[in-house]
Amino acid sequence: MQKAAGRWKMFEVVWLVVFTLTGIIFTFLSKDSVFGFTVFITGVLCVVLTAKGKLMSYVFGMYNTFGYAYLAYINGLFGEVMLNLLFFVPMNLIGFYMWKQNYQSGKLSMRQMEGKGIVLVGAVCIAGTLLLGFGLSFIPGQNSPYIDAVTTVLSVVATILMVRRFKEQWLVYIVLNMFTVLLWSIRTLDGSAEGPLMIVMWSAYLLNAAYGYYNWNKGAKEAVA
Repeated sequence: MQKAAGRWKMFEVVWLVVFTLTGIIFTFLSKDSVFGFTVFITGVLCVVLTAKGKLMSYVFGMYNTFGYAYLAYINGLFGEVMLNLLFFVPMNLIGFYMWKQNYQSGKLSMRQMEGKGIVLVGAVCIAGTLLLGFGLSFIPGQNSPYIDAVTTVLSVVATILMVRRFKEQWLVYIVLNMFTVLLWSIRTLDGSAEGPLMIVMWSAYLLNAAYGYYNWNKGAKEAVA
């Protein structure tokens, strides 16, 4: 029986408090809206709870999905908008149901992929990025089409792996979060008011992804022990 999704550790509590305070400070300094902060904090709560294999991650994730889609829209990141509204909304509902069906003694059963599956995931990510980036480049007002494409495709792949409870989702999330930090850094240099807070949020996601992989790797091994 796996034990990865147990009680809150001191590290997890400190991590959550630090990034919440960071979000408050950046909201004040950048004169961002209260709405922008709610998107930040629900995103942080979502990824922390996902790393722990908690169902409540999908509740916070739903609010974050709609909020982030709006911020992406006003920043001309239409790939991100389509991703959130057309994919994440239904996947939040599907993921909640599928996770609930795979709880054992109140803990999520975690899995790991075979080598062939990992190769297939890599091929899908590369092909999908090239095709979507090419398509987005024709949309008037689209910014950074290929970076937008890679974050969109990696988000889709990582979410599918998450819903199916594979630990490899976190490796995809690590790459995704790096590119998304780059994406919002570019938007910040172009004058986006929401940019600084989004950089902090996605940096928090990056750190959480590394911890998520550690936690799920342990959980997947314990599940087959």
